[in-house]
Amino acid sequence: MSIVILRGPETPARPCSPLPPQVLRALIERAIAAGTTVAIRSCASERELLNAVRISQRHGAEVTLLDPGACSGSPQLQRTLQACGTTYIEVHDDHPGALEPSLADRHGHRLALAQGYGAQSYTLALSLALEHLGCEEGGAQRVGI
Repeated sequence: MSIVILRGPETPARPCSPLPPQVLRALIERAIAAGTTVAIRSCASERELLNAVRISQRHGAEVTLLDPGACSGSPQLQRTLQACGTTYIEVHDDHPGALEPSLADRHGHRLALAQGYGAQSYTLALSLALEHLGCEEGGAQRVGI
């Protein structure tokens, strides 16, 4: 498994909504076209999110697209990211004017922050992950000289 998308729990005022089918389909198709895999998990609690971070690292996730949701300020999440050495792109599918706070970039190995683009922030984050992995559409890998 190369890329894992983890969605943390949302606040009661803003429950977690599923990714629109067209966005989900586009993410999967782009990952396959680039020769990698993607797994998606929505977590209902902080404990579930922490376990998902640990498990994804143990099973070889190269990049995690992490939407911490209500866990943005969680010291436990910050410690887990640091301890696991998780390479991640932080994703927030908030709308401009209602942005969640982001994690401090010193926790784990945050590559980028994709914030405020609605569900399309996942498309941006996947593009950044594929670029980091040196993948391009068609299954080829870029090799730097």
